[in-house]
Amino acid sequence: MELRLDLRLTQKLVMTPQLQQAIKLLQLSRLELQQVLSQHLLENPLLEEISPDLDETEDTPNETFSEKEEGTGESEGSEESTEGEATTFDEPLSPDGWDDYFEPDWQSGLNKAPLTDEEFPSYEQTLTKPTSLEDHLLWQLRLSSLDEHDKALGAMVIGNLDEDGYLRTPLQEIAQDAKVPLEKMEAILGHIQTFDPPGVGARSLVECLLIQLKHLQQDPIGETVMSGSAEQQALAETLIQKYLPELQKKRYATVAKELGVSLDEVCQAVHVIEGLEPKPGRPYFSEESQIIVPDVYVFKNEGEWVVMLNEDGLPRVRINPYYKRLMSHDEDGGTTRAYLEEKMRAAQWILRSIDQRNKTILKVVKSLVKFQEPFLEKGIQYLKPLVLRQVAEDVGMHESTISRVTTNKYMYCPQGMLELKFFFNAGIQRAEPGAEELSSLTVREMIREMVSQENPARPLKDQEIVLRLRNRGIVIARRTVAKYRAELNIAPASQRKRIPSA
Repeated sequence: MELRLDLRLTQKLVMTPQLQQAIKLLQLSRLELQQVLSQHLLENPLLEEISPDLDETEDTPNETFSEKEEGTGESEGSEESTEGEATTFDEPLSPDGWDDYFEPDWQSGLNKAPLTDEEFPSYEQTLTKPTSLEDHLLWQLRLSSLDEHDKALGAMVIGNLDEDGYLRTPLQEIAQDAKVPLEKMEAILGHIQTFDPPGVGARSLVECLLIQLKHLQQDPIGETVMSGSAEQQALAETLIQKYLPELQKKRYATVAKELGVSLDEVCQAVHVIEGLEPKPGRPYFSEESQIIVPDVYVFKNEGEWVVMLNEDGLPRVRINPYYKRLMSHDEDGGTTRAYLEEKMRAAQWILRSIDQRNKTILKVVKSLVKFQEPFLEKGIQYLKPLVLRQVAEDVGMHESTISRVTTNKYMYCPQGMLELKFFFNAGIQRAEPGAEELSSLTVREMIREMVSQENPARPLKDQEIVLRLRNRGIVIARRTVAKYRAELNIAPASQRKRIPSA
């Protein structure tokens, strides 16, 4: 076998680190971009943040300092003044000198001077933390008659409850960790299940509802709801223990026939069960709201749509003028200059990448406004079907670039705060030949309105929704209606049925 060397000329598309950085910046959200810019400001000394009240053309303190360093015509008086100031700073103050340093009424100044806005606590410092389910249960545990050892065991049980108030961890594992018998831990759990809110500490939905039903039986108000009938109480317990799946599907007649009771008795017991809380910890669980800041604003001014980039909150960065002059005067080709040149290239590239990112976002949003102008003016009924390819062809970019631009970006427009991905949706065929396709989001909105206006005693089935949409000229399959209904978190017709109140 012969060995030899060959020369071949090929073309390859290689993504440089700079190009990878630009692509990464393009798909970052507003918060992520802010964090990345802050990190670059910390790592790159050639980048500096521009103060909002400082014009870019003004000299910064760094520039002023560099001019003093480069100047050669400083007077001797200035040097003496500088040395004098340094000497005064370095001299320690005597005990008597502190009285001369402060004002005569410095001790009583806090009582005389009014408080300014800066001295008041901030808004965040005045906020109170809502009471959690764990804190509420521990407060009741401390007030209970249990001894200290049992209270410690109770705290272990409470610590294993989830946000819904259920004990998902097997009680046997908790007993093994506490090195106590299982019967002891069962007694502790039974004591916690008497706490408020009713149903807390349950290990299943059935146990949770039975605990609440027991509270109702012991409450005079609960007796009024259940008419004080022992037979009715036993019926409600039986329904919870054995017939929850049938109740979910509204098969009341089947349940009444199997139990040998009337339909009215079953409906009365169902009314009581519907008043129970399947998640006792729900009132104590508060999900923090995520504040969305728009990336662009879209509004109409003098009959034309205006797209404006939102730069509030983002640090404005530029290259430090001091290091610019330092590189221009540094003729030494040592490690310092090599370091500054490397940081200069990195700073210039990050500035170009941010500028390119802003231009790309504006170009894509203007294309979206052009395609979806009827929606911006009239609402969801006029939203048009749109895919990435149409916008990519309009702005002359690749579909992957459009996908990155519209990821985690938000627009504030006359129709509210919307994600840029919202404008891309599939089309639904119309019954009329040659008619324009309808947006799938518009069809979802029609389904939601139909369900909100239906009769609770006879909810609309998926096939009935298909027929109503066809009467409006929209051709859609039943399975598509079921898919859209599930995406809207709308239960099937059998679960939406409501029995009339007695």
